[in-house]
Amino acid sequence: MNRVLAHTGAKYPIVQAPMGWIARSPLASAVSRAGGLGIIETSSGETDACKVEIQKMLELGLPFGVNLPIMFLRDDAMLRFVCNSGIKFVTTSAGSPAKFIAPLKEAGITVYHAVPTVDAAVKCADAGVDGLVVEGGEGGGFKNPEEVSTLVLLQAIRARVSVPLIAAGGICDGKGMAAAFALGAEGVQMGTRFVSSAESPVHQNYKMKIVDSKETGTYVLNKKATPCIRALKSEKMDAIYEEGRMPADIFKNIRSVYFDGDMEAAPALAGQTSGLINEIKSAKDIIDETVAEFFAITSRLGSLGASHAFG
Repeated sequence: MNRVLAHTGAKYPIVQAPMGWIARSPLASAVSRAGGLGIIETSSGETDACKVEIQKMLELGLPFGVNLPIMFLRDDAMLRFVCNSGIKFVTTSAGSPAKFIAPLKEAGITVYHAVPTVDAAVKCADAGVDGLVVEGGEGGGFKNPEEVSTLVLLQAIRARVSVPLIAAGGICDGKGMAAAFALGAEGVQMGTRFVSSAESPVHQNYKMKIVDSKETGTYVLNKKATPCIRALKSEKMDAIYEEGRMPADIFKNIRSVYFDGDMEAAPALAGQTSGLINEIKSAKDIIDETVAEFFAITSRLGSLGASHAFG
């Protein structure tokens, strides 16, 4: 039995990442209807708006989850709302989940925490999380400045913990999903692929910037300060990369990137899979094609294993 499916209630173990302002009901519901697991973000800090989005998903009756980014929550209002809402699945991130685990589990909620290192994975497993989202350095958004690829991180964490793992970073299709499962994952999380989906609320300029980017089309920025991020290259990001530090107010115009299409207004967060994404597709097509490709690859590898031959 796949434990991620048991914990989430989704048809397929494909999770949509909790991108701020982006991961709301239009995108999350499209992912969940297609058999994946939509996630509602709360990192935007727009507590009331996020509560409305969560309520919309509850009314739809689809499997979904909520992300609680610990360091971005101003108070416990969202935690209390989630615990009292009937939500079944939560991912936590950006900080220690220790104080969140007890109230969430008392509310009957399954908790996965996002981790970028083996040490963090072991601590979280010991603290009682139900599973982990293993975030490799290839992914977009907020990153560990000491980059470790998903290829290495999954193996290292799988060797130390027994809880189910969702692989994140560098995955946008069935090939990446098959590789993650070979390394011990029971599910995958995709962010950049869904940011560039038809149902994503971001401006067409953002989507096309992802589609047009090469595998070298992102920077890891601010590695000597906080926060460290991976974002698409642009003139503004070129200057920040050369300087080595980001201005403290770098995200003040982030909505202009997302919804006005001004790709120089703030960092356009995205992962290295932008070099693998060649067109905008619906969430259903993304998930259907990922699942079909996953089973085609694993069937071929299974036949190799059965014959003890390499081809």
